[in-house]
Parts: sequence; C-alpha cells; structure tokens
Amino acid sequence: MSEDVLELGPFRFSSRLFVGTGKYRSVEETEAALVASGAEVITAAIRRVDLNDRSEGSMMRLLSSKRWTLLPNTAGCYTAEEAVRTLRLARELGIADIVKLEVLGDPKTLYPDNEQTLEAAKLLVKEGFVVLPYCLDDPIVCRKLEDLGCAAVMPLAAPIGSGLGIRNPYNLRIILETVKVPVIVDAGVGTASDAAVAMELGCHGVLMNTAIAHAQRPVLMAEAMRGAVQAGRQAFLAGRMPRRLHANASSPEAGLIG
Repeated sequence: MSEDVLELGPFRFSSRLFVGTGKYRSVEETEAALVASGAEVITAAIRRVDLNDRSEGSMMRLLSSKRWTLLPNTAGCYTAEEAVRTLRLARELGIADIVKLEVLGDPKTLYPDNEQTLEAAKLLVKEGFVVLPYCLDDPIVCRKLEDLGCAAVMPLAAPIGSGLGIRNPYNLRIILETVKVPVIVDAGVGTASDAAVAMELGCHGVLMNTAIAHAQRPVLMAEAMRGAVQAGRQAFLAGRMPRRLHANASSPEAGLIG
C-alpha cells in the first residue's frame, strides 16, 4: 500500500481523502479535524476567505502553513468568467497550482452548470492550471472534461451538504469505465460507510466537508473517514468475493468423520 499513490497531473499523494475547511465552529477545530483526517490536500473557497488576514489564529494563516497542499476552489461562482477570475487571483497569490473548479447552476440545488464548467475548464487548462472539476455524475460530461485536459473528474454522490451518500453507484461505475483520469467523489458523503462504498466501487478518492464539520464530534469523524477511505481502497484492490444466492460452507466437506 505504500506504493499506492494518487497521481493528479504532476502531483502525487498517499492519502485519498480530500477535506474541506468550511463550516467548522472555529479555526482550532478546523485544524484538529484536518490533522485527524490524515489528508494531504485541503480545499478552501477563495471567495469566502479573507486572503489578507494572516494573523495568528486566522484561517488564512492555517491554510498557508505549508502543512497541506491547498486546493483553492471557486464555490459561489455561477459563471465561467467568475470562476476563471477567482482562480487567476489565487494564482497571483501563489496558491493555485492545482485547483478545484466549481461553477454552480442555481443556489437551491447547488448543482453544477455543465456548459459553464466546460467553458471555464477549457480556459484554465490552457493557462496551465491543474484542474479538478466538480460535475454531475454524468459519464458524457466527465469524458468531455477529460478531453479538455482536466487532471481528474469530481462527480457528486448527492447534492452538496446533503449527507445522502452514494445515490447512484451505477453512474459512478460507468464513469470509471468511461474515463482514464482519476475519479474523485465530491459532495453528498454523510458518514464513513459512504466513503468506503465510493472507494470499493473503484473511485480514486473522496472529497468531503460537511460530513466532518457538522458531525457531533468532528475530529472523531475525521478519524473515521480516514479509516473508511483506507479500508475501501484496500477492499477494492483485494477484490471482493463473488455474490452468491445460496450458502457456501466455509469448512471443507471432504474427509468428514463418519
């Protein structure tokens, strides 16, 4: 397992758990959960963080500590223009080698806008960004994003922040068959078993925020998610036993005492 790394463009990571930094009760709780998760990549909404405040105890001080690879995201953007401008700003600040592209279609469902996401992805890839786009669990959209040069695709499991878990595992399986770039489940995970299922399907990673931040004990949930992602990945690599309709004795039947 020590050689089982996730490759995203020029980046290589041992942890397949990506963790968001919003919705926690304090910066101190955020830090404790990030550490407990074992994540190497953390994501933050550039439009919702005070980029100029790097004082002791500030969120930007934590994000710029170099303990994690920062994945700036474009949460809150509703057009390709907004998203591209946001990430160009992040690049100017030196925090945007690898980015999460998120272009929303409406504020109620927070579903991504396919057209705007594709348009923004095309521009960002051309400008040299390593792009990880949040998208619907649509194999065609995922294929188009791969064709544009995105380093991975990030289909949702369920609506953002819903905690509903994997609603359509069959679409995820089709996506895994359709694209060659890594598939990272983004949005909808609610508990550890959801993360394990995603990994057992063959997904290459899981990104989550609310499932940890809104748990009754966020740090403990972060530890649980760490174990779930690792266990799910190991189970996928091990290959599960075939499903059978009827029982199959565990003990050998030959040589029974008469």
